[in-house]
Amino acid sequence: MNEPTFLRVALATPLKRLFDYLPPPSLPNNRLSAGCRVRVPFGRGQRIGMIAEISHTTDVPANRLRQASELLDESPVLDAHLLALLRWAADYYQHPLGEVVATALPAALRKGGALAAPEQRWVCTDAGLATDIEALGRRAPVQARILDTARHLPGGISPDDLQPPAPNWRNAIKSLADKGLIVARAGAVLTGDHEAYPTRAGPTLTAAQARATEALAGAQGFNSYLLEGVTGSGKTEVYLHAIARQLAAGRQSLVLVPEIGLTPQLVRRFRERLGVPIAVMHSGLADGERLRAWTAAATGEAGVVIGTRSAVFTPLPKPGLFIVDEEHDTSFKQQDGFRYSARDLLVWRARQLNLPIVLGSATPALESVENVRMGRYDRLHLPERPGAAQPPAVRLLDLRRYPATDGLSAPLLAAIREHLAADGQVMIYLNRRGYAPILMCSHCGHVAECGRCDARMVLHRSRGRLVCHHCGAERPMPTHCPECSYPMHAVGQGTERLQAALAERFPDEPLVRIDRDTTRRRGELEAQLERFRRGEARLLLGTQMLTKGHDFPALTLVGVIDADQGLFGTDFRASERLAQSFVQVAGRAGRADRPGEVLIHTASPEHPLLTTLVNEGYAAFAERALAERREAGWPPFGFLALLRAEAAQRDAAFEFLNAALAAATPLAHEGVHLLGPAPAPMERRQGRFRGQLLVQATQRPALQAFLSPWRLALEDLPASRRARWSLDVDPAELF
Repeated sequence: MNEPTFLRVALATPLKRLFDYLPPPSLPNNRLSAGCRVRVPFGRGQRIGMIAEISHTTDVPANRLRQASELLDESPVLDAHLLALLRWAADYYQHPLGEVVATALPAALRKGGALAAPEQRWVCTDAGLATDIEALGRRAPVQARILDTARHLPGGISPDDLQPPAPNWRNAIKSLADKGLIVARAGAVLTGDHEAYPTRAGPTLTAAQARATEALAGAQGFNSYLLEGVTGSGKTEVYLHAIARQLAAGRQSLVLVPEIGLTPQLVRRFRERLGVPIAVMHSGLADGERLRAWTAAATGEAGVVIGTRSAVFTPLPKPGLFIVDEEHDTSFKQQDGFRYSARDLLVWRARQLNLPIVLGSATPALESVENVRMGRYDRLHLPERPGAAQPPAVRLLDLRRYPATDGLSAPLLAAIREHLAADGQVMIYLNRRGYAPILMCSHCGHVAECGRCDARMVLHRSRGRLVCHHCGAERPMPTHCPECSYPMHAVGQGTERLQAALAERFPDEPLVRIDRDTTRRRGELEAQLERFRRGEARLLLGTQMLTKGHDFPALTLVGVIDADQGLFGTDFRASERLAQSFVQVAGRAGRADRPGEVLIHTASPEHPLLTTLVNEGYAAFAERALAERREAGWPPFGFLALLRAEAAQRDAAFEFLNAALAAATPLAHEGVHLLGPAPAPMERRQGRFRGQLLVQATQRPALQAFLSPWRLALEDLPASRRARWSLDVDPAELF
């Protein structure tokens, strides 16, 4: 007699548990596999879940067991290795497995859809080949661009091949098809047949690059490499050579990047060099595009996968190499919901699959620096830029000596004129968008504040609005003080105000501004950066979006405005992040054969962080910062988890946190300490009051041993029903 079979299903609910079901009716047991999706009854409706286990026992009474409605997959969509990764991640980050699985799947699969079918592509016809592109471009420039792209891609084009994306491309493609200049046909699942991308040879490797590629070529099994190279030293060339070896052996490579903005230029460069189908995975894709990329990776069609944080969960049947570019970047840590670190999970996945992983950065995270020191990572060093390129000269401009007007000092303005006159390009960095961070009455001192957050409203003058950058609340810009009726004045600089100041002083120079306000539309970031690369604009102004690995060969001057805003942060990681952003933004200058210069505005030129970076470099800063962390017991010499709570009423949030503290007492482990509860630095946000409780441990196993039972106890607290709460393991931000 066959043993009964029960399905243990992961469902996207806040409960940290699996749900038991009977198999669907009339379905042979040999068709049931972990990693397959099922439709199941849940409450009064139906949900899509993932079979996590198949068991012959259950603790659910027979009269409460329900039957799964439908098996959605003939074979698992998540293999055993990927399921093991998700289970480990759910355990480590103390998060429900169902929500972890949901994070790993494209939206279409979460909703019960099928894997992607081949997409439609458009191929140039004989009539299209004979068409005068220049004449067409005068009448219909978008059509001309699409037709010219189709001419050069024998496998046909899809919207993904139009980088940056063309406006109104659907209408343009329809018009070209109506004229008989292109024709639709079914293509591969993945955009970009490798035969459509002719390859080109790369530059000659430097001695340091050659040593790094040789080390990676000799990698056997799991090993973690920290590829530490000064900005512009050619880390991408090392990646390309390592990936090419994997492709020659029939294996796939997964590359994580921190921002969507880096993806198009990296994809273009990889296509030109490798000539293989590349799957692109990031949150800016439409559901269908993401599903096609996921399917191409899962079937092995894509030899390379390039993506942002969530691409860490991409299925790969033939994995060979993992890479995390700009591994220090905080974008790899998810800040809400399932709060995982993509970098750390990819290291675990590499160990699980016995593969090498490369973590690249000019400013590595202090945890990675310590891992090298402890022998956990092997360091590969690129100390110089290729060819004649030299590191930029860095100078601090003391604002006490050179006062700034509209954010611009006289020495910086003179340097801008000098570099523009020498046909160079200039980048101005200010990590604050909007026109001004404060709107203030100079008579009574009233400041415009958000009614839902403990924050000031930011003036966006071009829109005539005050905006809260924390909750998104908006209201019209007042012209007079609501308290005393005197005029209100903008205080401080944002990118919008700086743009106006630069336009006034350099009226004949086109300027590109990059921040969240100017790049909201899809493809706008890539289009604006491409304008600057082509030299259509020689002034570039932006926020931290510009620090993420962009390469501008003609850029010779970088100006950093208001460097002091991060010097006195309360978070223990504040100095590390500031040092990384300074070094990264400075590294954009002088990357070709022309010398670069960096000017930094500061009212604190004697500050130890600035003097260390300018005089001794990032490595010296990292050594001193690690010594301070060791004394204080902060990571990587200690381990943290942060319990956050918020509620419409302050008492409800702190009632839960105090109950959580009381529940921790009988679970206490040696070396585990709880600090708080305490209000969050911004206690009120989006109309809700927020508090937090910090867990600090000397050893990671002790922290995990404490968190597992504590997490379950938190679910049962009566106060948990009156507050929204989350547990963040290895938090990237404390305050």
